[in-house]
Amino acid sequence: MKLYKIWTIFCCLLLTSTFVIGCGEDGDGGVDVNGDSEAYNAGTMLDNFANKVVLATYSDLDDKACELLEAVKVLAADTTQANLEKAQQAWVATRTPWEQSEAFLFGPVDTQGLDPALDSWPVDHVNLQSVLDSNDDLTVEYVSGLEDTQKGFHTIEFLLFRDGDQREASDITGRELQYLVSSTENLRISTSQLKQAWSPAGENFSSAVATAGEEGNAIYPSQSAGVQEMVNGMITIADEVANGKISDPYNEEDTTLVESQFSFNSISDFQDNIRGIQNVYLGKFVNDGQGLNEFVNSKDSELDSRFQSEVQKAIDTIGAIPDPFRDSITDNRPAVQAAIDAVSKVQLTLEQDILPLVTESEFN
Repeated sequence: MKLYKIWTIFCCLLLTSTFVIGCGEDGDGGVDVNGDSEAYNAGTMLDNFANKVVLATYSDLDDKACELLEAVKVLAADTTQANLEKAQQAWVATRTPWEQSEAFLFGPVDTQGLDPALDSWPVDHVNLQSVLDSNDDLTVEYVSGLEDTQKGFHTIEFLLFRDGDQREASDITGRELQYLVSSTENLRISTSQLKQAWSPAGENFSSAVATAGEEGNAIYPSQSAGVQEMVNGMITIADEVANGKISDPYNEEDTTLVESQFSFNSISDFQDNIRGIQNVYLGKFVNDGQGLNEFVNSKDSELDSRFQSEVQKAIDTIGAIPDPFRDSITDNRPAVQAAIDAVSKVQLTLEQDILPLVTESEFN
């Protein structure tokens, strides 16, 4: 969790408010950029986004977190090299849906404080070691009360990996195993809470998004508000990847600022962040459905085609950075700068083209 996330969200909300003031709410004479006054019904798109993208991603995250917990428990009971490697693989697998979900860091993940609890970084070696060196009983309850940088994904990563080198299972202490199991149980509690918050069987936040604009929806009183939330979520993660996750360690030439620095999983993390944007835009996760691309294409087919190309280019350009990322911030700077530029282009198109298209259009 970075402070620039909060600033970006504020800026996006300010930008959205500016457009709404200038163009009016749905049904108040919004102007279609192509001169077509017919309102767009975003109901299917919003329902698909809420259930087939967001809830599906969080469900997969929770399933993967459960598998990670089981792998960690097996490792604690039988600390072999094979079991360590299985736990490491499970950690990497759990990162994928989480990093993709960062394209929609709004709703319960924000209001319930689940983002920082799950994924605060960079972690402080000294603080982590202080937990291990203490005489405290490392229960799940104890870990839950720790600072966000002393639990979550990157604490688990620190305990499982060693700076890209294969850690020896025989080096893992009993104290580390206790911390590892409790941290992973705490992580699973958070992923389950997040899934339940969106599930129809739980708090059903998915319904608030899916029914945007319907009578009685106090969270999203118009379809436009729901669609703008989608776009602002994509802007936020594009900004974070370009101007934080990649740029901070690159500009400072400081490997301690690198996300997923212990596992050398950084490049995959960044790519999955942009794949999250792709998932939202295309309306897909496991299954394909109606996405924002269909709305954009109905208004400006060239913009739709260009943005899809820009997103894929960003994914590919990040993937072209030589692994590990922590070395490339000094040894392969042109490749890193190219990735920053590609992601910044995605952010710019979202801010200057797609968000205005949404705010200036009429929705049912």
